[in-house]
Amino acid sequence: MSPITYPPSVTEHITEPRPPADAPVTTPTATLSWRDGRLYRNAVPHRILSGAMHYFRVHPGLWRDRIRRIADLGLNTVDTYVAWNFHQPREGEPPSFDGWRDLERFVRMAGEEGLDVVVRPGPYICAEWSNGGLPSWLTAKDLTIRSSDPAFTSAVGHWFDELIPRLAALQACEGGPVVAVQVENEFGSYGDDHAYLRWSRAALAERGIRELLFTADGPTDLMLDSGTLPGTLAAATLGSRPEVARRLLAGRRPDEPFLVAEFWNGWFDHWGDHHHVRGVDSAVRTLRGIIADHGSVSIYMAHGGTSFGLWAGANETEGRLEPIVTSYDSDAPIAEDGRLTPKFFAMREALGTDRPLRSPERLPVLPPARLPLVHRTDLLPALAAVPARSTASPSPATFEQLGLDAGMVRYVAHPRIPAGEHRLIFTDVRDRALVFVDGAFLGVTDPGSPELTVSGTGEIVRLEVVVENLGRVNYGPRVGRHKGLLGPVLVDRRMVQGWQSTPVALQEWSPAELSQALGAGPATTSAGFATADIEVGTPADTFLALPGSAHGLVWVNGFLLGRHWEIGPQVTLYCPAPLLHAGRNTVTVLELERLGETLELRDRPELGPPEEYVEEF
Repeated sequence: MSPITYPPSVTEHITEPRPPADAPVTTPTATLSWRDGRLYRNAVPHRILSGAMHYFRVHPGLWRDRIRRIADLGLNTVDTYVAWNFHQPREGEPPSFDGWRDLERFVRMAGEEGLDVVVRPGPYICAEWSNGGLPSWLTAKDLTIRSSDPAFTSAVGHWFDELIPRLAALQACEGGPVVAVQVENEFGSYGDDHAYLRWSRAALAERGIRELLFTADGPTDLMLDSGTLPGTLAAATLGSRPEVARRLLAGRRPDEPFLVAEFWNGWFDHWGDHHHVRGVDSAVRTLRGIIADHGSVSIYMAHGGTSFGLWAGANETEGRLEPIVTSYDSDAPIAEDGRLTPKFFAMREALGTDRPLRSPERLPVLPPARLPLVHRTDLLPALAAVPARSTASPSPATFEQLGLDAGMVRYVAHPRIPAGEHRLIFTDVRDRALVFVDGAFLGVTDPGSPELTVSGTGEIVRLEVVVENLGRVNYGPRVGRHKGLLGPVLVDRRMVQGWQSTPVALQEWSPAELSQALGAGPATTSAGFATADIEVGTPADTFLALPGSAHGLVWVNGFLLGRHWEIGPQVTLYCPAPLLHAGRNTVTVLELERLGETLELRDRPELGPPEEYVEEF
């Protein structure tokens, strides 16, 4: 591993004296310690200048490129969350740490590029990631998450038994790049079970973490009262007014250095909303305020990347689900496709680096093109063509009862509909349902529009309901909420009973299963599966758009890229070069409502109409 060296503007060792030899440190072997409001690295005055990047949101073939861009920004550290559900999506199977999930390779790579690493293992991470990183098989259980409930801490303990020793072996005290590990995540905005927070800290130490431990919370008394621990560094998360946070923390913990574990220099987007941006001047002014007077910072995000597949989370406000888009660009200084933005260069200047750039401002892109979409098969036959185990029961089974994390469930019942028009009421659908009667599309229902009108003749009909999970809540008390038809389906006042429930595990489909769906028969409706072929010479990045299409999913060469939806704001899906190969490449589109005629390759992203957003406490 190459040695880690920093310019004087970062370590400030030229002008600052070393602390006395008997100065207290966090643990006897920790690389980072503090005293009298200052942070030290191996007894040398130091600032953490970090950039957040999530290995699970960047194709592994691009990890080194993005890490190098973070170093080019003038930072000395990279930090990442660890998403438990990404490593262990199914109960009873050991967590995976290979391929895209090779966290150790990512950490070592950062060290090879001369960066320290901060790891934030949760188990809850928020991160606008499905279920806040907690596996849905866990939150389906009868337990209290993020608490000292033994059922929860036991499950976390087993996960940490697999994860933490891997991180412990990569600590700086062991010759690796990991210099700090976060305890839980913004717990002060969730609960006040201090026994759980103490357990979380002990769980890390008992499994070998000897480097700096810290908590991270919003800078309010309410959050700091519940989210901090005596003897553990308290960091802040904020988007503005660092001077207020600095005063608050100094008043509570005068001996600790000022560390902002998340500086929100941009923000994420919800479907149906605007694309959130933050002006360069505003972001840089706040950054300067944080690092003034020896402050440390992690820029969240330095590089946001992409919530590929169906990993994007959701928020819930007053009972209304707000699903998050596939792009996690976050208006970061390093854009979703790695471009160095004006914000990058302004922050680089504020951070005081004059080192030459090692990265090009932008990676190559494919030339724009318009390709015909070939409609291959209709929706219902295609979904039914992929074998899956069905469950028969009086009431619809939830996603969790079916062992399904993401994707869809097909529900079938056979009610008798009296002659005339009747109300078909979905009392609690999570999240969005396509409704068919005898194979004919009836309409879309969701919690905001729970009723449809159905016409009967007095005969039994085949009622088919396809429920889509739009994203699991990642923040607040609704984390772990179940998906599917959670309440009765009524014909007027009468419940429909006797349901067959079949999971459609789209995120887990293999290329062979995708081919089964595509071969399910002729296309006669406006929805279903379609394909387009792209001829590629040298693989390069591209951005996919589907003008005229309404709502669905996109695969590239069998890899589930993400969701498209005409309500925006996101218009294009980023397709990184490593997903393509020389020759013919196949794009597969699942369209749930109205298929357009073309697939467009664009040479730049379109993330929607911008709206300035600055998060404040």
